[in-house]
Amino acid sequence: MPEWVLAPDGARRVDARLERAGLLDLAMEEAGRAVADHVGAAHIGAAGPDAAVVLLAGGGANGGDAFVTARHLRVRGMRATVLALPSTHPLTRLNRRRWRAVGGTVSVLTAATLRRALAHADMVVDGLLGTGFTPPVRPALLTVLSAVNDWHAAGGTVVAIDLPSGLDAMSAQVPDGAVRASSTVTFMALKPALLFGPAAAQAGRVHIAPLSVLPDWVKQEALATRPTDPEVGALLPTRHADAHKGTAGRVWIVGGHPGTTGAPALAGVGALRTGAGLVTLHSTADVPLITAELMVVRQPSWKAALARLLDGSRPDAVAVGMGLGPEAAAVARALLGLKIPTVVDADALQPELAGHGHAQVIWTPHPGEAARLLGVETSEVTRNPLDAARTLHARFGGVVVLKGGPSVIAHAGGLSVARGGHPGMATAGMGDTLSGVLAALLGQGLDSPAAAIAGVRLHARAGERAGAQHGYGLIASDVALELGGAWDDLRRSTQAGQPGSRKVVGSQHAGPAE
Repeated sequence: MPEWVLAPDGARRVDARLERAGLLDLAMEEAGRAVADHVGAAHIGAAGPDAAVVLLAGGGANGGDAFVTARHLRVRGMRATVLALPSTHPLTRLNRRRWRAVGGTVSVLTAATLRRALAHADMVVDGLLGTGFTPPVRPALLTVLSAVNDWHAAGGTVVAIDLPSGLDAMSAQVPDGAVRASSTVTFMALKPALLFGPAAAQAGRVHIAPLSVLPDWVKQEALATRPTDPEVGALLPTRHADAHKGTAGRVWIVGGHPGTTGAPALAGVGALRTGAGLVTLHSTADVPLITAELMVVRQPSWKAALARLLDGSRPDAVAVGMGLGPEAAAVARALLGLKIPTVVDADALQPELAGHGHAQVIWTPHPGEAARLLGVETSEVTRNPLDAARTLHARFGGVVVLKGGPSVIAHAGGLSVARGGHPGMATAGMGDTLSGVLAALLGQGLDSPAAAIAGVRLHARAGERAGAQHGYGLIASDVALELGGAWDDLRRSTQAGQPGSRKVVGSQHAGPAE
């Protein structure tokens, strides 16, 4: 089963459904217990089982989770201190009373009371502001959050409940004063801020507590999915014993311009390493033959090339745009007219191609190219990649791969967020290699959504393998060499249960592919 991504309004609708079923109190109890389990398992080490934990309880449901957590920590022998704002949510008031019933005390939360409590604390649990919060933080609360961040900067451990206080659940940006957490325990599903940009780093390591909520309830409200490795591995094509190069996918790579001839060459290697049977590189420039298995055709001009290519035998898939230069849009428009599976990348990603695509097209912009296609600033794309990918899909159709850390795939069936990758992948040529990977999968018969979902994760897994060898000094060729091993990893995951569906999300993501 994939992991789901919930927006704040989706989470509210699931909560409302739980409340109508009389289950919301039980869900809060389970949430608080999950946080207590995480505190005990992940962070209480040298401090011992009687560690001093300071819990900050807001007035809303997050505060209720904090009171439940405090009660469970107290039962386990830990010294729990609760500093709270006035409780406004009915269940928060109820669990405040329950906390007092087991001997717990509640102090008024101010910057001064917090600093006194921190002097003797082993850990802080942040239950102040939840997914429904919209920045900015009130000035009085900013001083409290500042004290938490000062303590964290000095080496203190901070566990956030659902979302670090001060973050906007829908934004990858970090508002002034937001809490920086060592880890975050989020409920039912991931939230967009826990996946993208500086906000994801602000959350630390993210642990998903699914709670005893019917999966269909979450699925119906989900903004996006995050497929597991076994699910991705099941999408990869199987090659039979009687296969030959003519049945393994014939791919054209169309690109290259003086000064950018490496881009199509890298795409060609990506296609070969992803199993394409025949890869032909068409260019009007002298493209380096970086591997003898690539077939390179030097075209006299794009006008002559297109006349010849459009009238001849056609490939199973084509990738166009990598280093192609100023004629890219015209060349791409002509190739799109063939109605064959096509990857559109780099120079070919131009606004005037809107309306020229079809269902088997994969558009692969990085944030800067996405901004060009949408006519907005790049910061608007990176602030909310899910919304940007959805808007691109509505405008261009087919499938959109918005590259980044992590990448987002938008298709007719919805939004998918890729997992994995490595920060060292933020180097030139990674996006070109990915285009070759995607074209190879299209050429082997995958439909465009499956090719995009499988190809992006395959590329990311290859980056993880290369990163384990080279650290941050990755180049695209390193990643291409690991594609075969990555393929094996994903296929093996389908046979070994659910190794790819671990409930831990690293705070580091691959940088945007070039």
